[in-house]
Amino acid sequence: MTKALLVLADGRIFTGTAFGAIGQTLGEAVFSTGMSGYQETLTDPSYHGQIVIATAPQIGNTGWNDEDAESRGDKIWVAGYAVRDPSPRASNWRATGTLDDELVRQGIVGIAGIDTRAVVRHLRSLGSMKAGVFSGDALAHPDELLARVREQPSMLGANLAGEVSTDVTYVVEPDGPQRFTVAAIDLGIKTNTPRNFAGRGIRSHVLPSTVTFDQIADLKPDGVFLSNGPGDPATADHIVGVTREVLGAGIPLFGICFGNQILGRALGRSTYKMVFGHRGINVPVIDHATGRVAVTAQNHGFALEGEAGETFDTPFGSAIVSHTCANDGVVEGIKLVGGRAFSVQYHPEAAAGPHDANYLFDQFVDLMEGGR
Repeated sequence: MTKALLVLADGRIFTGTAFGAIGQTLGEAVFSTGMSGYQETLTDPSYHGQIVIATAPQIGNTGWNDEDAESRGDKIWVAGYAVRDPSPRASNWRATGTLDDELVRQGIVGIAGIDTRAVVRHLRSLGSMKAGVFSGDALAHPDELLARVREQPSMLGANLAGEVSTDVTYVVEPDGPQRFTVAAIDLGIKTNTPRNFAGRGIRSHVLPSTVTFDQIADLKPDGVFLSNGPGDPATADHIVGVTREVLGAGIPLFGICFGNQILGRALGRSTYKMVFGHRGINVPVIDHATGRVAVTAQNHGFALEGEAGETFDTPFGSAIVSHTCANDGVVEGIKLVGGRAFSVQYHPEAAAGPHDANYLFDQFVDLMEGGR
């Protein structure tokens, strides 16, 4: 077995064995509490630049398949992967290979055999931080590893959406008769989102993050969608400006995750970096209009400033903090009061589940019908 090290920026070091590719990787150490859906996590563009620590004790049981990736081309976006007990074999009829083989194929450096419980307790106490995974020749100069970790750029101030966005526009056709056209701005979009639109008769034009309002208007869309994505929303000035133009034109708008933060900034709210974020598939969210609690999938390290039920003025009318997290009160949704825009911080497309919030796609359909 090849030795590997997980080195955290505060000097804490965890020793294990190489998992996936051999070498060096740098990123922000974060943890995901999902007990399933590791393939969806690894291919989620929102994890770009992050070393993900899995809290589930055994990872890889179901191998890797050609159907569950959340990025085009099945690309793995995480910077690195840390697990306790990797399954040596794939045990699922849909599997086309093992997780370890796929990590090697895509050059993703990982580490196994560490006490992931200890890592997570450390990050919960001190917060997400810069980290690195090193194996093979990368261990030749151990006295340099901590310096490499500390010298990498911080996630605070990182402008990453353009690095994961599509370069060219592409179209996802509806399943059956077309009811609406949506301009979906790709800030790190997951493949299950256009799939949810397609199932509702929506034709999606997936657009680069550099898109202009005029290019959106040329499509004459019934609605605009702001996707999830990585990085610091405080750096996304271009798409915030485009969002303000969309709001000014009165086009129905729906945003999720990073898109929630973009809508918030367009409405005048500020964002902040969370201590360790929300990453998992069991985060409870309160809808303050109905009192309903949904169990949601989440992946974010930044959030909007605000409090439950808070109403605030914007250039486009009054807005309200519509949803908050039941665990810690973090803002999980905002909307224009009586207007044509709303967003949530979580993932209603929810691959690999849960699906409590899937109704939000229907709510967007209703908004577009009202717009007509």
